Amino acid sequence: MDGALVKAISIKALLIGASALLLFWTFNAIKLVIEARGINPLVKKFFDQIASGQIDGAYRLTSKTYRQHVNRQDFLKFLGSLKLNRYSNLKSGRPRIEDNEIILTLKLKSEDKSQELPLDFTFKKIDKEWRINRIAKGKS
Repeated sequence: MDGALVKAISIKALLIGASALLLFWTFNAIKLVIEARGINPLVKKFFDQIASGQIDGAYRLTSKTYRQHVNRQDFLKFLGSLKLNRYSNLKSGRPRIEDNEIILTLKLKSEDKSQELPLDFTFKKIDKEWRINRIAKGKS
């Protein structure tokens, strides 16, 4: 009888633990989706401005912190080193939250899909608006 009781308690504890984990995961997924609203339009605007030659407009989409560490000239050099004109397709990865920032890896793909350029973007919400706080080449 004691073995059956232990087994029943163990199964209930396991179900409670699994339910709590599922609830925690669901809560965090919903929180991420709600918090990340506004990032996709920002990314689109950033690349549209670069494509149309409005580099200053793209630079203004970055945070004040970013602009303090990366001056306009360095921003231009960085963009030039990426050779963005080779890429026409953009694929977004899974966002991650770290220290009130959202990190998103974007993969630019060439038209023939033979080349891929991963870029890690870090976004920070400043005065209820998302800003780009960091851009770095990702690992291929």
